Amino acid sequence: MPAVFDMSLIQCGARLRRTPFFEATQRYGAKAYTVYNHMLFPIRFADLEEEYWHLINHVTLWDVSVERQVEITGPDAFRFTNMLTPRDLTKCAVGQGKYVVITAEDGGIINDPVLLRLGENHFWLALADSDVLLWARGAALRSGLTVEIREPDVSPVQIQGPQAKPVVQALLGDAVLKLGYYYFLETKLDGIPVVVTRTGWTGEVGYEIYLRDGSRGDELWERIMAAGKAHQIRPTGPSDIRRIEAGILNWGADMTLEDNPYEVGLERLVDEGKKDDYLGRDALRHIRAQGVARKLVGVEIDGARLDFNATKWPVAAAGRPVGRITSAIYSPRLKKNIGYAMVPVPNAAAGTKLSVSIPGAGERSATVVPMPFVDPTKEIPKA
Repeated sequence: MPAVFDMSLIQCGARLRRTPFFEATQRYGAKAYTVYNHMLFPIRFADLEEEYWHLINHVTLWDVSVERQVEITGPDAFRFTNMLTPRDLTKCAVGQGKYVVITAEDGGIINDPVLLRLGENHFWLALADSDVLLWARGAALRSGLTVEIREPDVSPVQIQGPQAKPVVQALLGDAVLKLGYYYFLETKLDGIPVVVTRTGWTGEVGYEIYLRDGSRGDELWERIMAAGKAHQIRPTGPSDIRRIEAGILNWGADMTLEDNPYEVGLERLVDEGKKDDYLGRDALRHIRAQGVARKLVGVEIDGARLDFNATKWPVAAAGRPVGRITSAIYSPRLKKNIGYAMVPVPNAAAGTKLSVSIPGAGERSATVVPMPFVDPTKEIPKA
């Protein structure tokens, strides 16, 4: 087995929580972790490009237990959850999921979770890296609604790649293959309680398995690895290369509380005909009527390959500072540096020329291009 990562390099006391799969990620040679939703998150087991190609050609297993759940139950759970998001949840059936935004009173994006409706008044919000549990409890305080809001014992892993279907079929039988995109089923795997969803963060065929008993993380991990052995499954970190190719945004980098859905291209998540009120409704109506001053756009950056950006690089047009790169990386498949830039609307049209200041690499020319960069109609993950 590879050398175990020295956790003393980042761990300081018990404040940072470990996932139910932590021992397995150590055993399989995780080489780097970050902190996400107050938990240790394995982000690399090998070279990032090597992991990307394995995802593209085979199948990968990710520990994404850091997608902490906010569980909302109680007699008014539907009314309350519907109040948190511009999406119309009357269109979300029990057994279905939705990609949603949680908006603040000014229209800013607090989070962009995957919402699962487990019952008429039972919801999970699978979170990006921000404290929605506290926001939801605050919103409930004077809502007059009867709800219970907590973090349940639920820990997801993702199985992603073109061989994901035969792996989950070997695990759970033929029923799982009938799941539509963003639908899920509740079941048990050798007595291990799980929820299996047809979702992922790759733009590839993918599933997430939500473990409902954290004491059985190691069992579930090894069962997945055994089922995937014939298909060359391997643990990896989430692939930023592939998610940028797919036009998938990362909360905290590509959008924050300072951004609204219209600025970052998520206007499809605002149901204009929604009858029920929600937090941020008036602000979003005003923003839509007035228009936005800036937009998140796709860019191609010229020159030699770039490493994944660790800061938001300055962007200029005609020598004048206009914005910033939020995410950028080299795509081995496209043989281009690609990414996203937040720029004023006059600089957002396809074909617009920009320049980017890159630490250690100087000024690079860039061009605004459409995104997603690969599979714009999302045919691959729906297959």
